[in-house]
Amino acid sequence: MLKQRVLTALVLLPVALAGFFWLEGGAFALFIAFVVVLGAWEWARLAGINASEGRIAYAAMVALALLVLYLFPALGQIVLVAGVLWWGSATLLVLSYPDTARYWEGRTVRKIIGFLVLLPAWQGLVMLKHWPEANSLIVGVMVLVWAADIGAYFAGRRYGKRKLAPQVSPGKSWEGFYGGMLVSLFITLLVAIWRDWSFSVTLLALLGAALVVAISVVGDLTESMFKRQAGMKDSSNLLPGHGGVMDRIDSLTAAVPVYTMLLLVSGAGAL
Repeated sequence: MLKQRVLTALVLLPVALAGFFWLEGGAFALFIAFVVVLGAWEWARLAGINASEGRIAYAAMVALALLVLYLFPALGQIVLVAGVLWWGSATLLVLSYPDTARYWEGRTVRKIIGFLVLLPAWQGLVMLKHWPEANSLIVGVMVLVWAADIGAYFAGRRYGKRKLAPQVSPGKSWEGFYGGMLVSLFITLLVAIWRDWSFSVTLLALLGAALVVAISVVGDLTESMFKRQAGMKDSSNLLPGHGGVMDRIDSLTAAVPVYTMLLLVSGAGAL
């Protein structure tokens, strides 16, 4: 399993880095769309669509929606707002699972939720790519999420006692959550010092980073909740040793739209 994970990472990492940082405009949007459509194909199964034809049809619907968003960029902010509202709702659903599962376990509702998970993430990345310091902004959200994930893993293994969401993901602990949060905030503080931000800007950046990290955890837990309801361990086996695409991007699907919206509202992204 470890060998598979390492080999898969060695193949995918250069592709991902090249796609994120070398591609521009339509090529970048298409690259991210490819990942999102693969995620849609996996989400179809989480939505209760097991037939191959149905899963392909759902992925095609998501692809069509992405094309509409690309052709009509004025819809971008609406999609981001919808994403932020969804992740606020998802937080409540995760905290109250399984009591509130009856509200979203219908196939149609889960299909709609898939759009709310995937489209805002694509929109957020495409929007970030059009702003000054685009690549730095994209690196920023990824570092926040990955640092939190790594910090949570080690803190959870060393200190984890209190379960974060035992009904959803028994392996996660509050100690891991706090450890991941501290690592991400420390990195944010280092960036603030390096870039000589004022006290007020630094404070806002720390608050924003905390919110992004917290919602990234919700993204992870939300996919776990849907997999648990569907009786699945991984979203697919597309990535040997890593599970599926959704298993790799679940935290980012939540973090990206919230991160982008915070930058948009604050005006920081356009500076």
